[in-house]
Amino acid sequence: MVARLVVAAPSSGSGKTTVATGLMAAFSAAGLAVSPHKVGPDYIDPGYHALATGRPGRNLDAYLCGPERIAPLLAHGARGCDLAVVEGVMGLFDGASGQGELASTAQVSKLLRAPVVLVVDASSQSRSVAALVHGFASWDPEVRIGGVILNKVGSARHEELLREALDESGVPVLGALGRVRQVRVPSRHLGLIPVAERRAEAVESVAALAAQVREGCDLEGILALARSAPASAGDMWDPGTAATTATTATSGAKPVVAVAGGAAFSFSYAEHPELLTAAGADVVTFDPLHDEELPPGTAGLVIGGGFPEVYAPELSANEPLRKAVAELALSGAPVAAECAGLLYLTRELDGKPMCGVLDAQARMSERLTLGYREAVAVSDSALTAEGTRMRGHEFHRTVVEPGAGAAPAWGLHAPERRVEGFVQQGVHASYLHTHWAAEPGIARRFVERCRG
Repeated sequence: MVARLVVAAPSSGSGKTTVATGLMAAFSAAGLAVSPHKVGPDYIDPGYHALATGRPGRNLDAYLCGPERIAPLLAHGARGCDLAVVEGVMGLFDGASGQGELASTAQVSKLLRAPVVLVVDASSQSRSVAALVHGFASWDPEVRIGGVILNKVGSARHEELLREALDESGVPVLGALGRVRQVRVPSRHLGLIPVAERRAEAVESVAALAAQVREGCDLEGILALARSAPASAGDMWDPGTAATTATTATSGAKPVVAVAGGAAFSFSYAEHPELLTAAGADVVTFDPLHDEELPPGTAGLVIGGGFPEVYAPELSANEPLRKAVAELALSGAPVAAECAGLLYLTRELDGKPMCGVLDAQARMSERLTLGYREAVAVSDSALTAEGTRMRGHEFHRTVVEPGAGAAPAWGLHAPERRVEGFVQQGVHASYLHTHWAAEPGIARRFVERCRG
C-alpha cells in the first residue's frame, strides 16, 4: 500500500484540519501525488482536501462502510499516488457512541497499519504536554504515535519548554505552529462553510495553511514517517466489481442520471458517482441554483446533501427547474434525495416554495439532530428492497412536517425506534446519509430502475 499517515488529536478543536489540509497542500506543491482522506461521515473537510490536492476527498467510515472496507477504499482512492494523508475525527480514541473503538481514528489507523501524527493544542500547557502525549502513546499499543505537531504555540520560549518536556517521551516533535499566524476558515451552524460556497477565498486559505505548515513542520521527517508504514496486502476496492452485473454489463444505451451539485448541494461521497457509472449510468452533474433544465435525457435524479436552507430564496426563484423536477418525479422516474435533497422536494422550506414533490413542509430548527443510525428499509423503493439493512448518519438543523401520500423509507433502531423518510412512486427521500460502498446493490438497483 502507498506511504500513509493519519493526522489525529486528543480532542476536537486541536487543529487536525489545519495540519492535515496544510500537509496535503504542502506535499502536493512539492510535486507529490497526494490522496486525501477523512475519517468519519464529514462532507465539508474533504472539499478542502480536494482543493489542496487536486484529487477527490474521500471518507473512511468504519461504521457506515464496515471495518473490512477501510483499507480497500484507501487503496482505491490512493491508486497511483505517492502519499495518502488521512485526517482523523474528534479525539483519537472517540468513535461511535457506546460501541468501543468502532469508527474511531484509532481503529482506522490500525486497519490501515498507518502511523499517527498527534496534533496537540499546546496553548495552555508546558511540561504537562509530555504526560498527555505519553498517555495517548501508551493507551493502545497497536496505535503507533509516530510524532507530535504542537499547535497554538505562544512564543519561541514556549516552544522551547514544550520540546524540552517531550524530549524524554520517546515521541519526536515534527512541528510547531504559532498562535499568531493561525489561518481562520469561517463556519456556521453545521461547521465550516463548504468550498463550493467560497472557492476563491478557500484557495487562499489552503495556500496559507500550506505556507504555515511548510514553515513550522519537518516535512522530510513527516514523509519519512509515512514511508515507514508497513506493506499491506489486501484487495483494492473497485466500483466496477462492486456494481457491475451481467445485466448492466450487456445493456445498450446508458441512462442519464442527473446528480445535483453546486453550492446548495455539495455533500456527496466520491464513490457514489463511481458506482453509478460502473453500474452503467451516464452521470451528469447540474446546479439547481443556476440550471433551469435537467440534463437532456435525464432518466433518474440524485440530490444529495448540502445547505438548501441557506439558498432557499435562490432555489425557489428557479421555478423552471422546480417544475422539471416535479414532472420527472410525477412520471415515476427514480429520484434519490438525501437530507438537503429531501428539503428540496417538499412543498416549501422556511416559507419558500420548493419542488412540491412531497406533501410536506420543512423549516429550520434550533435543535441539532446528529448521530449514527441503524436502519432497515421498511418500503420497497428505487434504492432498496424492503428489509435491506443499512447504517447511516444524520446531521441537520431542520425538521420536516409530513402530510400524506407517502410511505416511510427507513425504520431506525438506534438510538431510538422510529420511522423516517418518504417513499412515493420512484422517489426515495430521507434525512439519512448512507455510503453506497457498503451496499453497492443500491447503485445497481437505481440504474436498472432508470432503464425502466
